[in-house]
This record gives sequence, C-alpha cells and structure tokens, in this order.
Amino acid sequence: MKLFSLLLLFTACVSAEVPEIFKGLFEEEIPVKAKIGIVAPPKEIEKYISKVEAAARKNPEWFKQHSAATPPGVPLPYHENLGLTKEEYDDYITLWAKREFKATEEVILVLSKTLGDTWTLTASGGAGIISTLRYDPSKNIFRCPSGSMEPLEDIKTDEKHILGAWSGKEWRFQDNGLLGITKQNFAIGKYASNDFGIIIYRSQELSSAGARIHEQSIVLRFPLVKAVKDKPQTAPPKKK
Repeated sequence: MKLFSLLLLFTACVSAEVPEIFKGLFEEEIPVKAKIGIVAPPKEIEKYISKVEAAARKNPEWFKQHSAATPPGVPLPYHENLGLTKEEYDDYITLWAKREFKATEEVILVLSKTLGDTWTLTASGGAGIISTLRYDPSKNIFRCPSGSMEPLEDIKTDEKHILGAWSGKEWRFQDNGLLGITKQNFAIGKYASNDFGIIIYRSQELSSAGARIHEQSIVLRFPLVKAVKDKPQTAPPKKK
C-alpha cells in the first residue's frame, strides 16, 4: 500500500508540472484526437464577397482605412462604399453567422516533456510542423528551428470572429532579413463554450518586394480534457 501511495503522489507531482498554457487542454503523454479544418460560411455568401472585392479594387485607399479600424477575421461595418446595399449587407451577416468548422483531417496530439525542461506537442499528419516547436515555461517562449517565438497580447474574440468566441495566448517569430521577411505564429486556447480547444499555426515568407513566397496556415480543434474527480465509494448491495 505504501508503494501504491508513493506512485499516486509521484503521478500527481508530474501532472502539476504541466505548464499553465496547456492546463485544461492536455495531460502529459495522453493522446488527444484533433481535427484540422477550415471555418466557412455557406457558398451563397460568395456573391457578396465578389462585390466587396470589386469595390475594394475601385477604391483601395478608402478600403484600406476602413479595414484598419476592424479587427482581423471580423466582418467590416456597413458602408455604401462596400458595394452592397443595406439589404445585401444584412443578408451577408446572416450567412456569416451560419459558418461551420469543416474537418479535413484527423490527427493525434501528445504533450510531452523534452530536454532542457521544455515541452512539445507532437502532432501527426498534416499538423506535423507543430512538433518542431519547444515551449520553455521559464521564459514563456516557443523555440522553433528559426529562433525564438516571443509572446504577443492575449487573444479574446467574440462570436463575430470567423473562428467564433475563444480566448488564448499567441507567440510570434519574425526575421526581417535582406532577402525578405519570415514569420511564424503559434496560438493556443479554448472556446468560450468550454467544449473545444483550438490551436492555430501560421508561417509566411515574403520577398523584399512584399510578394508571398510561402504561406501555411493550420487550424486545429480538439475536445477539452475533462477534470477527473473521484466518485464516492458506495458499498455493494447485499446478497439476498
């Protein structure tokens, strides 16, 4: 019994070491099924998007200013310069509210402690690039093959955001070289509904002229880890 108690104590200590950013999302060495996917509204919205894009080409300076005042991933406020009537814009917003997460691939994620007191999320399949990142809790940075990903402002979105209402943390690596700009972003968090976690990874390479050389974007959604609570022990029913 003493040995069993010591094993339970050791397990509890190991679990307590999981960095704060992963708590409630992953447990050490416990595989989690996740889905890579995209969030898309109904196809009917495309006719309105085409009109807005056409209006943006006609009035690029105004469109740039109007877009700058709106957070990324959120529909622009109505304005007649968008190329839509008020009725069309209202229909656009209705269609936007019907967007859904469409899975394209199922992968496995495993949180593991690695050398140097760092942590890694090993990912299978199309999410494999995430396996190259190492989280250092002592410095709150992710180490990637290119360098260190530094923390950005916390994320908190509402239902209007393309990914829905979720909150989390984000890190970025950026190198402004002579030949261009290299960026890598990693974000992790959970939905306001507390039913799913989310991971976003983006990498981008731009030439010195601003042209896109490479771009990769991965959105992962996975069920949240549920807290395990001991159930009260009840005596078995007596045999008659």
